[in-house]
Amino acid sequence: MRTILVVGGGYAGFYTAWGLEKKLRRGEARVVVVDPRPYMTYQPFLPEVVAGSVEARHAAVSPRRHLRTTELINGSVIKIDHEHRTVVVRPAVGPEFPLPYHVLVVTAGAVTRKLAIPGVAESAIGMKHVEEAVAIRDRLLTAFDQAAVLPPGAARSRLLTVTFVGGGFSGVEGFGELMSLAHSLVRKYPTLSAGELNFHLVEARDRILPEVTDEPGRWVVRHLAGRGGHVHLNAQLRSAVDGHIVLSTGEEWDSELIVWTAGNGANPMVHNHTDLPIDARGQVIVRADLRIGTDDAPVADAWAAGDDAAVPDLAINRPGVATVPNAQHAVRQGRLLAKNIIAVLRGREPKPYVHHSLGVVATLGLGRGIFQWRGIVIKGFPAWVMHRGYHVLAVPTWERKVRVAAVWATALFFGRDIVSLASVQHPRRAFETGGEPAATSTAGRPG
Repeated sequence: MRTILVVGGGYAGFYTAWGLEKKLRRGEARVVVVDPRPYMTYQPFLPEVVAGSVEARHAAVSPRRHLRTTELINGSVIKIDHEHRTVVVRPAVGPEFPLPYHVLVVTAGAVTRKLAIPGVAESAIGMKHVEEAVAIRDRLLTAFDQAAVLPPGAARSRLLTVTFVGGGFSGVEGFGELMSLAHSLVRKYPTLSAGELNFHLVEARDRILPEVTDEPGRWVVRHLAGRGGHVHLNAQLRSAVDGHIVLSTGEEWDSELIVWTAGNGANPMVHNHTDLPIDARGQVIVRADLRIGTDDAPVADAWAAGDDAAVPDLAINRPGVATVPNAQHAVRQGRLLAKNIIAVLRGREPKPYVHHSLGVVATLGLGRGIFQWRGIVIKGFPAWVMHRGYHVLAVPTWERKVRVAAVWATALFFGRDIVSLASVQHPRRAFETGGEPAATSTAGRPG
């Protein structure tokens, strides 16, 4: 039986395997997915996980629950040798081993792009995975608990200062949602006031949200500023050593929480450890039908989609332009990829990927959002409702849809849960100390 190997179980990989399961005939091929994580993250929910509006587990989809016939391997592919139809897998436990295949699907995704800025690696936290979103929320809640017992001054001000670096969708949505949580939290702390909160969003370009047009982008800046946020445009982070922020504009401040959302980078495994054709950005070169290679030099039995693939954007009709790396494309490409693999297996021609945008929608905090489709722009509460409606329909599986909707419905009556579980990051501390309080608490620090 032929083996279809899917490298990576994110959006594109999950939807490819899911589609193959539904369409493959008995005995036609076996599907194997290799991914180091035991879940697929629905990343559009991460800002709401940060704010406590969505439970962390509800933003994670279990492949083992929904991929019933696919073989799942918990590990990382560290090398692809397509010439010999073999990959090397490094499992979570045990030695590395070779894994042969007949058809390769590369959906390894991108990684958080980190720049060589002093202090970022030691002080900042990303917002690409569920555990990062949970940690961001817990650290804000812990900072409030710590600030509430301090007198006004530099230490208290630092604890109540949050900095987001990166003005794309992840950064703006996370910034808006966390600021919304902070303003609701401050009412629970009589010793603190909303005026003490300092939220900074740093963006190197002259605008945020590049997916929307100029005027809606400017409206978002005004909206965030009206809620007390500080948006720094045309500003680059120069240093974050020990949480001390230094910008290229000369501005400086101390920040307890630093969230890095400054874009994605090429997956190093795809870029450095394959014999597949790679472009200058480190992405796999892909034809319009999602086969790896070019029209003149296709690579047999090799496909790619998602953030690690340079898929031609036929909707723009401009040579050299690839689709942007987002969830909308990854899901659609994964679905088409399954259909195209089936078509080739059965002697038919695959279809090209042509997308028609559904528009862009972003949450800016509880009850606030923005939506744009071509020239139509909707702001405020209606856009926020559209955001929730779209994503509850888009998250895979009815089981997850129902769970998320139930949490939202419960929150209407009881509000957000504001309990910090930062202590779970150190589960043995109470056992080790025998109940004695630690001399210095570091529950809110990155690490």
